[in-house]
This record gives sequence, structure tokens and C-alpha cells, in this order.
Amino acid sequence: MEKLEFPRVGERMYHQKLENGLNVFVFPKPEYQKGYAFFATNYGGMDMRFCLDGQWHDTPAGVAHYLEHKMFDTKDGNALQQLAANGASPNAFTGNAITGYYFESTEKFEENLKILLSFVSTPYFTQESVDKEQGIIGQEIRMYEDDPDWEVYINLMAALYKTHPVRENVAGSVESISHITADTLYACHKAFYDPANMVLCVAGRVEPEQVCALAREILPKTPGPIAQKDYGQREQPRVFRELTEKEMAVSTPMFQLGYKGDPVQGGEERMRQELVGELALEALLGNSSPLYAKLYRQGLINQSFSYGYESFPGCAFLCAGGESKDPEAVRLAVAEEAARIGREGIDGKLWQRLKKGLYGNKVRALNSFETLCVGQAQAFFAGTDYLRFADLFTAITKEEAEALIADWIVRERTALSIVRPMGGVV
Repeated sequence: MEKLEFPRVGERMYHQKLENGLNVFVFPKPEYQKGYAFFATNYGGMDMRFCLDGQWHDTPAGVAHYLEHKMFDTKDGNALQQLAANGASPNAFTGNAITGYYFESTEKFEENLKILLSFVSTPYFTQESVDKEQGIIGQEIRMYEDDPDWEVYINLMAALYKTHPVRENVAGSVESISHITADTLYACHKAFYDPANMVLCVAGRVEPEQVCALAREILPKTPGPIAQKDYGQREQPRVFRELTEKEMAVSTPMFQLGYKGDPVQGGEERMRQELVGELALEALLGNSSPLYAKLYRQGLINQSFSYGYESFPGCAFLCAGGESKDPEAVRLAVAEEAARIGREGIDGKLWQRLKKGLYGNKVRALNSFETLCVGQAQAFFAGTDYLRFADLFTAITKEEAEALIADWIVRERTALSIVRPMGGVV
């Protein structure tokens, strides 16, 4: 196995690409009793259109999430129950560009890993069980639709992007999932759950070679074809819609501001842009920034305020939001502060504090096995290694953050999503 050292953060990682195309990453932590395994596919809610074996498929919104739900079904029962009976804490999630299955356990780790690899790689669906799941997932979708935090975010995506599938709810809609059949799920599993399109990340008191041996034992021996994804035409820099509003049962208006960025293909360039975007947000909106103090003092934001950088294949954006009595005033204030930074730059001392603070947060997060394993899987699918952030971070300059703010925080790239109280009453 290849041993990779990351001396800046005191971490080491073992990597092996198996004969079937699966990439295995192991973080040995002999000082811990527990182990954590994350088995993921490079497939998420956005991947609705793809080509496999020369044939194009258009699938309904929500298939990746639906498939995640059904993967726990086995001929012998339910894998969740098997793992729980072995003392493991299992779960799964579907994102826009990834679906992952994981567990944590302090005993019977190898046995639990075999169960994980087996049920994820061996689909078992019946039309009866697929039909039954529609009611369960439909209920989950209705819960999302009743959640103002989710609605204000998904409405922002639909405002930022005209055609990119990131604008779709990962879970789909009640109508879209009604078109999902057992054949749909089998087709998508074949297209994306091949070992060559997957990654296994393990951390804890484990032997890297033994992890690879178990993967070789359980999984298919040879790689299959990998589906070609299609996200449609390249989006223009301008947002699709500058403002979107909805009324819901909230006591205070909720908002999400979005700034449409320029996506990069992948690799270290993509990771570098993510770090620059995070630092730009800290300088512009972080709780140590002049604007944050001003907005908080004026009562325009409160402790619900949060912000982040996001990127997926074909899209990248900044977003920030929370509760506010006047979301439009927040949008204006951010635009004015971005213009000021464009004229005057980011204060040098503030920049150094922000950079040290963000770096410290990232290093502290490495104590989490979940952060290591999920972060590595996502970074690998994007073309790099998660722990490379430490080397890239030190070279990022204040001027890069200033340039990103100048390019992205402009009127034509800005969208505002608001959820207002019913009847307009605050």
C-alpha cells in the first residue's frame, strides 16, 4: 500500500487501488478503541441524466436518495438491524454529488465491515417494497416542504441556477418519486455502485492490509463500466432570478443570500478555491468582521446567522442567511461592504487572525473520524486528497480573497430567497 504523510497536521494515510477499481483509504488510529468505516459512491441527487453502455438515461429527481433508502434491504432482512445487533451505529446520507453508508463500532469491526460492503454492493429490490417506500419517502419530502430552513435554501438554489440540477431537491418531489420502479433502482445501482466509481475510507484501530483483504473478499473482482454524467448546458454567471419569496408559518422573516461563482474542474485548484471562498466569507461576514458587528448591532441578524462556501460539479457559490427583520437591508449592507473591501482591501491584521482561526478549526476537526473519512471521500471524488488543505492553506493570499469578493459579490451574481410570515405579519 502507498503510505502518505501529512506532517503539517501530523496525519498519515494509507492508499490502495484494488484490482476492481475501488480506492481504499485507511487512517490507522491504534490509540482508539473504536473504528469508523465510510463506503461511498460518486453519485448523488444531481446525477439524474447519464449514459451507460452507449444508452442515455433520464431518471426522476430523488432516485439517488430513494436508492439509499432501499439499499439496506437484503434477502435475509435489513442490514441496519444486522449492524445494530453487532453493536454498530450505522447510517447513510445522500448529498448532491455523493451517497455514503457508514458505521462506527468498538467491537466486531471486521464483521460489521463485511456487512457494510455486502449490502451496498448487492442490491435487492422488489416492486412491492419499492412501492411501499414511496409513502415513507413522500412523508419525508412533505416534512422538508414544511421546514422553512430547507425551503429558503432550495428556493435560493432555484434562483441562482436556471438549469443545473443542483436546483432540485435531493429527495425529489412526491410526484417525481412516483415514477421510480425497481428497474430504475437496479439501473442506477449498475451505473454508479461499481467499485471503480466508489471509495472506502476507514479510521481507527485497524490494519490497512486487512481492510483491503476484506474488500477483495466481499466485492466484485473486476471493474465495470462507469456512467457518463450530464449536467446540461454551462450556466451563465448571472443568476436566474434575483429575488424569490414564500410565505410560511414563521414568526420572523428568514433569508438566504447566494452569490453565484465560477466553478473549477477539480483537483487542487478546486480545493484552493474552496479555501479562498471560506476565507473571503470570514473577512466579509465572519463574527470578527466589521460588517457582522454592524448588522448584529442594528438587529438585522441574530445568532441564527450562518454562512458557507459550496461547490459541486459545474457550480460553486457562497451563501449566508438566518433570521432578519429586513433581509433586503442585509443584502444591501453586504454589497456595500464588498465594495468597500474592493476599494480599501481587507485589513492585514484581521486577515492574519482570520487565517489562523480557520486553520485551527480545520486541524481540530481532524479529531473526528467522520471528518477524516467523509472529507477524504469527497476530496477524492473531486480529484485530490483531503489533508492537502494544510499545504495549500499557507500559500493563500489576502489578494486572492479580495479578488473573489470583487468578482462574486456583485448585483448580477446575487440572489435573495426569503420566507416571510403568513399574511406578511411580523
